Amino acid sequence: MCKTLNVVYPTCSEPSVDVFQQVCYFKYFYLHLVLLQAHYSTGRVSASFTSTAMTPATTHEADAIADDMVRYQYVKKKGYVRLHTNRGDLNLELHCDKVPKAGENFIRLCKKNYYDGTIFHRSIRNFMIQGGDPTGTGTGGESFWGKPFKDEFRPNLSHTGRGVLSMANSGPNTNKSQFFITFRSCAYLDGKHTVFGRVVGGFEALTAMENVESDTKTDKPKSEIKLISTTVFVDPYEEADAQIAAEREKELQKQEEEKQQANMALKKAKEDQAPKTFKEGVGKYINPAAAKRPAAEDESGPSTSGQTAKKSKGKTSFGDFSSW
Repeated sequence: MCKTLNVVYPTCSEPSVDVFQQVCYFKYFYLHLVLLQAHYSTGRVSASFTSTAMTPATTHEADAIADDMVRYQYVKKKGYVRLHTNRGDLNLELHCDKVPKAGENFIRLCKKNYYDGTIFHRSIRNFMIQGGDPTGTGTGGESFWGKPFKDEFRPNLSHTGRGVLSMANSGPNTNKSQFFITFRSCAYLDGKHTVFGRVVGGFEALTAMENVESDTKTDKPKSEIKLISTTVFVDPYEEADAQIAAEREKELQKQEEEKQQANMALKKAKEDQAPKTFKEGVGKYINPAAAKRPAAEDESGPSTSGQTAKKSKGKTSFGDFSSW
């Protein structure tokens, strides 16, 4: 329990190849090499200039964005969950489009029945009611990923009004499974706890929960307030994952079509470059039609006797050598 300026904050205690293949590889890793690049650098250059332990670096490299950051860009809708308690049902709207990490954590835990049978271990009238700890002590609970996750503060999400759903923690970036619901406005909690939803139905049940008396020392309800089960009506993360899978399938089909076209073009180019063969064996590349010479025409015209005329031997102009 934290007390600052006489204000009690909801907390949970902290326990101790070839060119074508290269093109394919580039497309395959495009999502990780390009889409996951941040608009800011890793900061290694500036850090190396001021540190004696780091190897000097002179080239700026774009930092990598977490896979969830890219995935959460596809989450555009609210989530809706119903809490079935022994005091009535609470209908919750989750701000998955604004604080996707906290929203996914809550929905995933609900789907695995993590909260079933748990109690609200802390209730303060005119303030809030806290639950989500399977041990019922306020010191337990784990996130869906098995480790704490970071806070998600948004200026348009405030602890204003009755029925605000927010994450309980034991300090900055220590969100796990515990949550609380406000009985009235608690704006002083802004910037300390992540608001990730609100009650949109079942306020009479919330009133019945507030009316249960609590121990003045431990704030534990004297009469048990139990979360029997949960029902997830809308899971925007399933829709986002389905959209991502569809886009990846479309990209794979496009790559397969490009691969087939490239193979066809490569095959045609090889066929065009290869010399044409006319027969088997030696001289298979010689065209018989081009090798035949046309018959020589007789200078004396056509023969009527069928005999070839004998050519007279010409006399040389030298004769003997008496004139030399």
